[in-house]
Amino acid sequence: MTRLTDTQAEAMEQSALPEDGPPGPSPTGVTAWEGHPTIARKNAPGLTRRACLRSLAAAAAATAVSQSRLLAADAPAALDAHTHFYDPRRPQGVPWPSKEDALLYRPVLPDELKRLTGDLPIRGVIAVEASQWLEDNQWLLDLASREPFIVGVVGRLDSGRDDFARQLARFAKDKRFCGLRVNHDELRQALADPPRLDRLRMLAEHDLELDVNGGPQLPADVARLAQAAPRLRIVINHAANLKIDGQAVPEAWLSGMRAAAASERVYCKVSALVEGTRKTHGDAPTDVAHYRPVLDALWTTFGADRLIYGSNWPVSDRAAPYAAVYRIVATYFQDKGPLAAEKFFHGNALAAYRPVWGGKESSRHK
Repeated sequence: MTRLTDTQAEAMEQSALPEDGPPGPSPTGVTAWEGHPTIARKNAPGLTRRACLRSLAAAAAATAVSQSRLLAADAPAALDAHTHFYDPRRPQGVPWPSKEDALLYRPVLPDELKRLTGDLPIRGVIAVEASQWLEDNQWLLDLASREPFIVGVVGRLDSGRDDFARQLARFAKDKRFCGLRVNHDELRQALADPPRLDRLRMLAEHDLELDVNGGPQLPADVARLAQAAPRLRIVINHAANLKIDGQAVPEAWLSGMRAAAASERVYCKVSALVEGTRKTHGDAPTDVAHYRPVLDALWTTFGADRLIYGSNWPVSDRAAPYAAVYRIVATYFQDKGPLAAEKFFHGNALAAYRPVWGGKESSRHK
């Protein structure tokens, strides 16, 4: 099984779009790719190759939406715990994504996601800040104040900043601020630098959580952090970005996950599954069987109480439409029973992030 280096894993969400042309809109409103490499040039008479590919992609997206509607009919309310919002039209622009990213470099705001999820039971989202600019934390909080669909914000702060404590206290005053996100390199630095580690421990003092993103080597270091900061709630992002090829999971990844899960305050976000296939033309497998080895390993390791739903939208659009992302996990977790599905789709996120949900504030805000 090919493994991602830490550097590659950290860059997954910010990688450039392959040079196959921009996406075209489908009748369902879901991105349809025009450069699908696996479809043979067997167009019907009178159709261009581009029109044929667009038609096939739209049909696939429509099927995913239809199947997801059937699942959603009996599904619990869902809190999507991993989304990104940004607007390149701002005078200052955005540090991510780059202008060369034809899919992602555009305004990405809640109204678009609400349209995409209109037939699904998505009742709110947590926005994860992808920018390292300090004031983009405030920009995202301001967006959330105008948009109730955003029930929580995970920000970015450099633990090496001398004013870290002051800035953390500033943002923690907002009831929608749920925690911070760091990458694996930042986590390594903190584990080797006591002042940085002390700053991460400050999150627990504010009843905030820590999101951690990295490659398959990440969970072992999460286990070390959990021991060093036992009061801190930690959420592993994207199942540690392992490659998902339908085969048995790597033993090293599984061993690290087990070590991390030994702490009851460590959660795992079941997000970026379709990106794990390394497909970038909207052609990720949508059959749950392809993802079952990973999902089974996560279920066995973390159980019903510490797995969290996240889409990683809009980055997920590179690999599959939102409806397909939802359907894969809905199929798997609804088979675990209604209580397990309810915990996965919102209960565990409420425990980890403690956002404002259903008009109710968590104990952190009282």
